[in-house]
Amino acid sequence: MSLTVAALLHAAILPQSDSARLDAELLLAHVLNKPRSFLLTWPEHQPQPAEIELFYCLLKRRQQGEPVAYLLGRRGFWSLDLEVDSSTLIPRPDTERLVEVALERVVNQPARVLDLGTGTGAVALAIAVERPTWQVTGCDSSVAAVALAERNRQRLGIGNATFLSSDWFAGLEEGVGFDLIVSNPPYIADNDPHLTEGDVRFEPASALVSGADGLNAIRHIAQTAPAFLQPGGWLLLEHGWEQAAAVRDLLGARGFMEVQSWQDLAGHQRITGGCWRG
Repeated sequence: MSLTVAALLHAAILPQSDSARLDAELLLAHVLNKPRSFLLTWPEHQPQPAEIELFYCLLKRRQQGEPVAYLLGRRGFWSLDLEVDSSTLIPRPDTERLVEVALERVVNQPARVLDLGTGTGAVALAIAVERPTWQVTGCDSSVAAVALAERNRQRLGIGNATFLSSDWFAGLEEGVGFDLIVSNPPYIADNDPHLTEGDVRFEPASALVSGADGLNAIRHIAQTAPAFLQPGGWLLLEHGWEQAAAVRDLLGARGFMEVQSWQDLAGHQRITGGCWRG
């Protein structure tokens, strides 16, 4: 007797979590190339043997902890459907707050924006799609990440964003004069125990860890950014939920003004920025 959609989902064995059922549904819908609503509407549908085999294969990888986003090759961010792979971090909902704050900092003018460590291009593309008159540049030290961001840009048809390979500012010309620099850099300490848990086990360490206190990348960005900012330009950084005070101190010591932090969806201070007066 052939297995039905309902039977496959009922028998799916995943680690107990709030998302276990959702994970199984997403994987089966992906295998069938159907929306999740199809599973509810047609529980008696009988997938082909090859589809069942692929579903079981994906389930096994998920049981071993591999993130659903990598298994699907897609992740939603802002209003965008992004391609993702293991060369980059998986975009998180909390990072949408970085986009929101960025859009608030520069108002009613064409602007030049730089997204450092762009990864999938999520932040750069979200800003670009919301501000069609702005010119957004995303850079990353990973050639694979730059290629992925460019594929996302092309597939989404976003014409006011460009991506290039650069180790932070190393590949950029000083004095370009960005109105806004944003970054979600690595900010986890090298020995943080969370690195052995959950999705981050499968994500690139170079995009996660940054020295003994997790602040090495942020120190470098804070120190170097002024050479690439217009007078009155803003630097905005995402960071760990306990790092806001330290990041404010770094920006203040470098000479940034109006230094402040913004809360994420959970009420933690996760975005910190300052204005460079020149």
